[in-house]
Amino acid sequence: MAKKSKKQQEALKSVDRTKAYDVKEALELVKENATAKFDETVEVAFRLGIDPKKADQQLRGAMVLPHGTGKTQTVLVFAKGDKAKEAEAAGADFVGDEDLINKINQGWLGFDVIVATPDMMAEVGKLGRVLGPKGLMPNPKTGTVTFEVEKAVQEIKAGKVEYRVDKQSNVHVPIGKASFELDQLEDNLKAIADVIVKAKPQSSKGIYLRNIAVTSTMGPGVKIDPAEFTSK
Repeated sequence: MAKKSKKQQEALKSVDRTKAYDVKEALELVKENATAKFDETVEVAFRLGIDPKKADQQLRGAMVLPHGTGKTQTVLVFAKGDKAKEAEAAGADFVGDEDLINKINQGWLGFDVIVATPDMMAEVGKLGRVLGPKGLMPNPKTGTVTFEVEKAVQEIKAGKVEYRVDKQSNVHVPIGKASFELDQLEDNLKAIADVIVKAKPQSSKGIYLRNIAVTSTMGPGVKIDPAEFTSK
């Protein structure tokens, strides 16, 4: 295990690892401990009481955060004809079809998100081995396989984030940067928490929100009391 720096050791001392804080307190601690020389990303992690091995307990989707993520996403769109022109007008960084597919097959990955029109998916599907492991494959559940190209590109540029449960029943979502105002981070966190709560599978039994924690890129994790979102 890598040795922690003096700053990281001091940050750990400032957080009571046995306590579940309220949202505002937790985010204040995250901001205070984000002391790196770059603008650290703030992320929330939910541990859910679901079994991702069961088809009816899969959790995946996307939403636009009220204040964005603080990062401008590079968007690639697979489309032809009028839809390609629509994508360009909406601000997509790269637009094409077979030419971009060939480029990706040759190792190019200079983008963050892919949007594809449904008629392009037969060809885009051939990139599954390249894009799948990196989580870059477009998917209807996240709104990235659509004929509404303009809307998709604009939402991604505005701060759309994807959420997806992993094999350990966790969901990790970026909610902004350490430079954000406290109320902006709070708004973003509450917005994604509300979506996660509403997405609870009907077949899920027992406690749904097991644990919630927020952290910055280099800072310690800070627990949040799940009751803040389940007591509504």
